[in-house]
This record gives sequence, C-alpha cells and structure tokens, in this order.
Amino acid sequence: MVREYVKGKRGVYALYKRTRLYYVGLASNLRSRLKAHLKDRHGRAWDFFSMYLTDSDDHLRELEALTLRITLPKGNRSKTKFVRSQDLRRYFKRKISEQQRKELSKLFGPSGVDRVRRQPERSGGKEPSLARYVTARMPIRWIYRGKLYRAVVRSNGKIKFKGKVYDNPSLAGSKVSGRATNGWTVWLYEATPGEWVPLDRLRRRR
Repeated sequence: MVREYVKGKRGVYALYKRTRLYYVGLASNLRSRLKAHLKDRHGRAWDFFSMYLTDSDDHLRELEALTLRITLPKGNRSKTKFVRSQDLRRYFKRKISEQQRKELSKLFGPSGVDRVRRQPERSGGKEPSLARYVTARMPIRWIYRGKLYRAVVRSNGKIKFKGKVYDNPSLAGSKVSGRATNGWTVWLYEATPGEWVPLDRLRRRR
C-alpha cells in the first residue's frame, strides 16, 4: 500500500542504519528513488527509511539543504546550497571594518585614504549616481529571468559589473536585460543581514 501511495510523489527522505541517520535526499518520485538506493552505493548501508511528502517542489531543495546542514549525515558527500544563501561572517567583517573607520575618523580626523575615497571619480564632469549614498564597497544583486547577477558598488559610487564600470545602476541594469531598465528598482543591496532591498531605498532615506 505504501509503495503505491508514494509512487510519483515528491518529497524529502532519510535513510537510517538501525537508529542512526545515514543519508538525506530529495526526489520527484520517492518510490523510484528508494528502489534505486537498494542497488546503488548505499544499498547495504541502510535498513529503514522515513519520508516527508510535499505538495509542490517549490522549496524542496531548500528543505533538503536545511536538513543536511542540521544533521550532517554520513552518507552525503556534498551539501546542497541554498539559492540565495550567504556567509554572514563576510557581512559582519565588512560592517566591523566600516565601524572602525568611522571611530578612527572621529578620534583623529579623516585619514588620507578616507579623503581619497570620498572624492568621487568623475566621468565627463558628472558624478556617479550612487556617490552621495555610499562611503564603502557595497555588493548588489539582481535575479533576472531566474539567473542571479552580482555587481559591486565602489566607495566612489561607480558600479563594477563583469569587468566594466558604470556611473549609474540603470546602465548596469541595461547590460543585463539588453534594454532600458530602471536600475534603482531592480538592483538590490543588503540593508540588514539577509534583507535585500532595492537601491531606491537609499534615495528615500535622504
């Protein structure tokens, strides 16, 4: 009965050896996948299983990734990554460096390096659009047609994307889409850990 019930159903499953978790995986057809595990390299490493059915596969990979990172089963050779995951250590390292520069500036005045960074590079006499909103390097991203694009806003406000530099986010956005694009609304920056919001919020904060 169970075999017929799970036929063609999707979900996350776990393989156990006695009471110890051995392997975690996902499948769009649980019955076929479990049957295959009787013959593959895991064949003799497990003796019972549990499974968790899902209504859709929208977040199936995230469920698998979360389970793997919590349980660290012996049989999994690699960890599935979250689509938009990030290492928060980099974020806090950057924020700590920015805070230290601010504190040093308060104590001793702006250093020569700070003064250079605060002078925006000009192209044709025009200041980069983001120059007045940033004082340090800031990563930005945009998911366009299912693909993640990354760029960096330099401390002078210029945007570096795929080896080229742009004076405003709309020009960088058009490079991705191939047509006129409002870069202020499509490019996102990290306002707080894990919270990516449109660049336009920088203008509304002023």
